[in-house]
Parts: sequence; C-alpha cells; structure tokens
Amino acid sequence: MITPWLDRWLRTAVEMGASDLHLIAGVPPAYRVNGEILLEDGDALTAEQIQQTVGELLNEDQRQTFEREWELCISLCHPEAGRVRLTIYRRSGSPEVSCRFCGRRIGSREDLGLPAKLDELASRPHGLVIITGPAGAGKTTTLNYLVDRINSQRRCKVVTIEDPIEFVHENKRAIVVQQEVLTDTHSFNRALHHALRQDPDVIVVGEVRDHEAMATMLAGAETGHLVLATLHSPSVVHALERIIGVFEGNAQRQVILQLSNCLQGVVAQDLVPSIDRSRRVLAFELLTVNSAVRKIIRENALHQLETCMQTGGKEGMMLMDACLHDLYCRCAISYDTALSRARNPDRITKRNA
Repeated sequence: MITPWLDRWLRTAVEMGASDLHLIAGVPPAYRVNGEILLEDGDALTAEQIQQTVGELLNEDQRQTFEREWELCISLCHPEAGRVRLTIYRRSGSPEVSCRFCGRRIGSREDLGLPAKLDELASRPHGLVIITGPAGAGKTTTLNYLVDRINSQRRCKVVTIEDPIEFVHENKRAIVVQQEVLTDTHSFNRALHHALRQDPDVIVVGEVRDHEAMATMLAGAETGHLVLATLHSPSVVHALERIIGVFEGNAQRQVILQLSNCLQGVVAQDLVPSIDRSRRVLAFELLTVNSAVRKIIRENALHQLETCMQTGGKEGMMLMDACLHDLYCRCAISYDTALSRARNPDRITKRNA
C-alpha cells in the first residue's frame, strides 16, 4: 500500500521531472533532476517515517526477504508516476529507499540517441548482445527499446527475467513473458536456467551478476537463442574482461571460445549533461563482431578491441571518445563535458586542434 507520504513524494518527483527519488533519514526527500540531486525545501525525514513507509509498502513475503537479506528490489504502479522501481536497503540499522522512475512509454531510437546498428543487432536470430555501463546510464531503457523493437518486428516468444519488472510490454507481433524475481521465481539463476525450457526465441536478462548466470547466458546464446543482457561495467573491453575474469582455468578457456562464437555486439553507454544542462544526452561506444573481433576474443587479446572500434566505422563501430567529440561538434554537450567523460582526453584535444 502506498502511504500518503510516499504518494506526495512521488507526485512531487513527477512535477520536477525527476529520474530518481531518495528517502534518506536526516535529509529532506532528494530528487535527481538532469543528473543532479536537489533537496526538497522542507523538514528532514526521520528514520521512523521511512520505517513506516516501508512497513506499509511490503507484503509478508517481501518483509521476510528484507529482514533476512537486508536488501530488496520491488516495483509498484502509481497513478501519476507510472511504474517505479524501489531499492530498499539498510543504514545504521534502519531502512532507506531509492526510487527509479521507469516512464510510461519507450522512446524511438532517435529520441533516445541510440545508434542505428542496434536495430540490426536486435534482428539477429541468435547470439549474445550486451548492454553495459555504470548505474543510471540508461541500460534498462536501451534493453526495453530492443525488446519493443523485437516485439514489433518478429513473430516469436520473448522471455524476460527482471528484478524487478520496470516496463510492462504488451504483446504485439511477439509473445512477451516477463518474470519478476521474488514474485514469479525464487531466484535470478533459477529463472534463467528454466527459461531455456520455455521454448523461447529471445531471452532477456535484466542483469548478469555472477558466473552461474554468465555460464547459462552463454549456453543459451550458443544453442540458437538471441540473448540480450545488461552488465555493470564502464566500457566494452571491461565488460568482456569481467565475463572472462569470473572463470578460471579450463572453464575460462571454454568461456573465451563461447564468447568468440556467439557474441554479436556490445554497447557501452553513459548519460552526460547537455550543453544547457536541461537534460541528459546518451554517449556510447559500440562493438559489432566480425571475423577480426572473433579472432581477438579467441586469442584473449582484448586490449586490441579499441583499435577495431576506432577503424570499424563502416560497420557501425564507435569509441566513446569519438562519440563525445561528435556530440560536442553538434553542440549537444560542452567541450568541458566531453573532456571530463573521455577515456583518453588526448583524443578529444587532438581532434579539436
């Protein structure tokens, strides 16, 4: 049940155009607007207020899970805010809440600033497509754009595993089955394993967290499914290093071979402030997989991938620094923003010389 307090905070967030709401004891409600935290002009929240809000929000199963695990992700629907993801955690023994607003509609590729090559990756019949980036970089938005694209274009079955569900997809040309952890399944890994038995064409993994999930994800991509997955990693190379690095010995060699065979593409993204700081703009780097890339992965020479992205423009590849420079040249972001977000600032300065 949504308490009157939470209802007011959510309505205020909608009025402010916030992407996130933070309920932290000792400070007023905090809203993230265009990437910056703004505090409400009012009294600081008390631990008792937040405790009461959380207590009335959770059902018995969720309450027991939070008491046991001390962390919990759930979703709720609000008449004005739409679907909201709530992450509940503990600090100094008391619960606090971080709310993410999921939006009521999926924007077009142009509106979101996504590369055209992503549509081609979504049309692949099988293989692995990875979306990576830091927290708050819009990975879930991109993932849902791809699901909506497939849903609109293909007669197939899509199974998603999410923790929690952030956007509800209505069936279009495809059948979309969305499963939520702790509502429809006991665990992420268990759901991913059983998804392979549900006759899916496309499997969508909200977040790959450990080696078991990574192994199952790769197995699904190798056995004729298209697998879309997100990772928390700052770049294309770091994403692949993370997947390979969680395995050891012979298992690692097997994973390298699987990746070289099934990987279709990796997009690493971030949201950066626009030049007038009125919104945030998507910056990305994109790796599409060709024979040269497969050879580099097979030889575990991942440091060479940046060169491939630098020279693979005709195939849609792009480095983050090249994207930032392009955004600067189009007056979408400032020069200082481009430099501060660049992986190698020299690439920006040399292009601008």
